[in-house]
Amino acid sequence: MTKKLISSGTEWEKKYGYSRAVQIDKFVFVAGTTAVDEKGTIVGKGSPYGQAKFIFQKIDRALREAGSSLNDVVRVRTFITDISRWEEVARAQGEVFAEIRPAATLVQISALVNPDLLVEIEVDALKES
Repeated sequence: MTKKLISSGTEWEKKYGYSRAVQIDKFVFVAGTTAVDEKGTIVGKGSPYGQAKFIFQKIDRALREAGSSLNDVVRVRTFITDISRWEEVARAQGEVFAEIRPAATLVQISALVNPDLLVEIEVDALKES
């Protein structure tokens, strides 16, 4: 078994003991990802769509570091703090996965660690080789 830990460089990873992604052989598991850049700045404040777009870019970078890509994603889990705005997040997801069409879940949660964070997304991927 080959295991690789992937970091995006945020303070949270070391502080709370987790990786942005973990690759084990052909599998890549990307942790719950929010719209926070490597400097700790929240991207897309007030916009679930803007946050989701940034999150998918961040997820894409982690997948590429694992030798994978968004094309390999088989499962998406999306957590939002306001279900009435689900279509904004769904639009961003549709722009990324319209042709890939992984299994997906979208649920409302009561809060994230910062009230300015509106969306958290995690994915699982299965690399072709």
